[in-house]
Amino acid sequence: MKPPRIPPMLSTIVQAGLVAVDSATFGELAACPACGGPVSGYDTRKKVFAVVRENDRERTLRVAVKRFSCRGCGRIVNADEPFYPGTRIGSPVVDLCLTLSTMMPVNRTAAYLDAVDIIVDRTSCRQYVRERDRSVLSTELFGVRIPLSVISLSTLAARAGQGGPVSGAEVLAACGFPSAGGAALHLPPPENREERDAEEEKKERHMQAPEHGRDAQRSGKEDET
Repeated sequence: MKPPRIPPMLSTIVQAGLVAVDSATFGELAACPACGGPVSGYDTRKKVFAVVRENDRERTLRVAVKRFSCRGCGRIVNADEPFYPGTRIGSPVVDLCLTLSTMMPVNRTAAYLDAVDIIVDRTSCRQYVRERDRSVLSTELFGVRIPLSVISLSTLAARAGQGGPVSGAEVLAACGFPSAGGAALHLPPPENREERDAEEEKKERHMQAPEHGRDAQRSGKEDET
């Protein structure tokens, strides 16, 4: 299969939008998305937002996402973040997979992403297309449908210039979050959760039990049920 021909400007726009998010922080959550209860800070984790290619070398773009403990139901939930449930990559990259897949086969979609120096393996691309039953707002650019989330991020990148990463709130707005279905952003269905994530959270609660006292111990038990 011949590599797709990509207008250089298109690759520049897509890359700039994603790179602008590198090192952004997401630390706001008004209330628990599961029960609506009050939340308190728990910890902050780094998450992979995208993997791009720069000068023939891979570069992993990461963001910081604060986690909160719900004082009502004991759940550990993430701040508002630009990630879809059950995915480990930023929503704009998933949007690219979904939008391009409406124009070409999935294997061609993965090749197209690679041509614009966005690294997503074919299996993940196919999984996103199969599991994300949703439409993506997009526009045509250089003859290709591009998600509005990517266009919005590239606009933020141009505005920010060399002033450092854009704010988490700006990224959320560009990506269309939080939405009416915001709860799903924090609590994906149990069948989509990674078992090792659940085990990791149990260990963390156990280790921090002396610090958090009975509330932390109770939250651990509730998560196991």
